[in-house]
Amino acid sequence: MKSVKNNMELTTFDEHLEKRYGPLGSKKRTNFEIKAKAFSIGEIIRDERKQANMTQEELAEKTGTKKSFISRIENGHSDIQLSTLFKLIEIGLGKEINLTITG
Repeated sequence: MKSVKNNMELTTFDEHLEKRYGPLGSKKRTNFEIKAKAFSIGEIIRDERKQANMTQEELAEKTGTKKSFISRIENGHSDIQLSTLFKLIEIGLGKEINLTITG
């Protein structure tokens, strides 16, 4: 039977990120944070597209893009501009974007 780790050995998620990607503000950590945000945005677009009962191809046609581009965005493999995000969400999906900056 495996032994249970001592609570002293547990780390927070932030500590894990710092150990793996470095402290906030470092180049490696910043690159990780950018990719994580791109992935999150892609997940939101995928969820909203599915709620609208649209295929990637239908969303692409409605917004003048390509299905492969929608796929790359939804998989977090594309760094999209704010204007493209607006077009996908507001024109393509008929939703409204609200931007919140916290700090």
